[in-house]
Amino acid sequence: MNRLVISIVLIFSAAFALYLPTWLADDKKVIVSDKDAALLPNYEAKNLRSKFFDNNGTLTHQVSAEKMEHFDILGFVNFTQPEYTIYLQGDGSRWQLNADEGTFYDNNTIELVSDVQIRNLQPEDYIQTISTDFIEIDLLTKTITSDQPLVISGANVIINGIGFEANLETQKYELKNHVQTKYLPAR
Repeated sequence: MNRLVISIVLIFSAAFALYLPTWLADDKKVIVSDKDAALLPNYEAKNLRSKFFDNNGTLTHQVSAEKMEHFDILGFVNFTQPEYTIYLQGDGSRWQLNADEGTFYDNNTIELVSDVQIRNLQPEDYIQTISTDFIEIDLLTKTITSDQPLVISGANVIINGIGFEANLETQKYELKNHVQTKYLPAR
């Protein structure tokens, strides 16, 4: 054998000998205390898509998210880039809610945080979008509340305010603190 072949064999043998102990080492088991176990999600999902139905089989809402983490002990589910669609039973209208982050609690309450957009999917309704940084949604009563600054937009109006309550079923909206309203004439 020539020197080149012997050198290559020696280099690979040395590399193999150096990495062999790390390949054969047992994985260390991480011991998690009961207190820390609550902070670890029970399961995770990516690119989640779910539909929820009532007892009559009617679609009530659906959710999609980039990532979902379920924390069973703490009683909530965290979402990254959630998109909720709420279906109203009375007239069949729909509202779509998007945010950067969301949390679904066991009591059928959702909190959406950061760049929250609420869009009315019925183009003929007076209110079309609501933008804010935080909302809380009660899925049972179809009510939305917030104490943050918001912008409400419609076909011919833009309303700025701080805090609101909205009932999606009755389409009643209440501003807590009105700041400004701009009426845009139809062209």
